[in-house]
Amino acid sequence: MSSQPPERDFHGEETPAAAGAPARGKPMGFLDHLEELRWTLIKCAVVFALIVTVIAYYMQEFAFVLNWPLEHVRAEYPQLKTDLVTNSPMAVFSVVISICVTGGFILSLPFFLFFLGQFVAPALTRRETRVLLPSAFAAFALFLAGAAFSYFLLVTSTIRVAFELNEMLGYQVLWTADKYYSLLMWMVLGVGASFEFPLLIVLATYMGLVDIATLKKYRRHAIVVFFIIAAIVTPTPDPFTQTIFAAPLILLYELSIWVSAAIGRRKAQLA
Repeated sequence: MSSQPPERDFHGEETPAAAGAPARGKPMGFLDHLEELRWTLIKCAVVFALIVTVIAYYMQEFAFVLNWPLEHVRAEYPQLKTDLVTNSPMAVFSVVISICVTGGFILSLPFFLFFLGQFVAPALTRRETRVLLPSAFAAFALFLAGAAFSYFLLVTSTIRVAFELNEMLGYQVLWTADKYYSLLMWMVLGVGASFEFPLLIVLATYMGLVDIATLKKYRRHAIVVFFIIAAIVTPTPDPFTQTIFAAPLILLYELSIWVSAAIGRRKAQLA
């Protein structure tokens, strides 16, 4: 009998061949992978096009939803004029395109993650496959949490501060539709994307690229980075809005350290 140890992956698990498990699908060549990638991209494009079409058909309803932050601030300041204007013939087209493309991307994101998971799953080990689904769900949930946090809190805070400053300086408030929707989309997407940062930390610790001691050592540096990101994403220079944005990122960073530590203890028990 051979005493050669079984082959293991970089996580320390036995490979499917070493564990006596059947291979998942036929071996694929380079051109086969390209064909799979092409169909993955086609499916993503089809879903995106369908959702954009639905948004375009219900444009008035979507615009009404996107105007909620303005109406919410108007309830506090009745003198605020929430009637958006356009100042050029082509401005309305940029508004429509912005709503369709951004809304299409957000609503298509779960399908994009699902199709991408289908594409990479055959190349993963069993353990990596078990991590894929929770990671994709967590990525989508964190993005939605960040987008909702921005939509319901940060955007309204930004509008409120901007209106108060205009009132203090005696300026007439007359906001254009393209500028408002550009601000809204930038903040919603930017904050949604920034909420993915803790997940990247957890995955990095899971893969052994960074350890808990390093995360704790550079905690103060991370807080500074979060405030820098807040200054970039939030258009207003007031520290209150930036602190509102940075606070949940700091909490998520601490949560990622706790989750990473729990994963480390779990891996140590299984070793």
